[in-house]
Amino acid sequence: MINIRYMKNTEQQFVDNMMKKKVYIAGPLFNDHERNFLEAIALCLEKEGFKCFLPHRDLTGVEQSELKTTSMTQKTKDKIFVADLTALRESDLTVALITGWDIDSGTSAEIGYTFAQGKPIIGIDASERRFRNLFVEGMITEKVQHISAIIPAIKRTFS
Repeated sequence: MINIRYMKNTEQQFVDNMMKKKVYIAGPLFNDHERNFLEAIALCLEKEGFKCFLPHRDLTGVEQSELKTTSMTQKTKDKIFVADLTALRESDLTVALITGWDIDSGTSAEIGYTFAQGKPIIGIDASERRFRNLFVEGMITEKVQHISAIIPAIKRTFS
């Protein structure tokens, strides 16, 4: 006999566990379009209860004026590095925007770090059809084409 109550409790525990996952969102930050796309990814995940770290949005301890220049002080660069590395360490997975001519170098580093930690990476390619760096692409657990496909991919990864 199948215990329906147990199945519902198990399913609810799975959902509750998923909602506690911390997600590092990686991607290029060079223009409004890229930042907006990353923010849309975070919004989608946060609506479902995930805790997200989005580097350009969630960085603390650095003045916004310091981020609007290409001549940052070493102190500012160090703060950014430590904040991003801490967020990567604390995350359960990384969702990476892998659009563009080639995967962004910073995004590739974040993917590599996540992979080396044995954590999954969901790559979103936004339906671009390109040949990408096969070494970096080999670290990606699953690729999806649309934001709406990220949560099902995360569920598959952790089930």
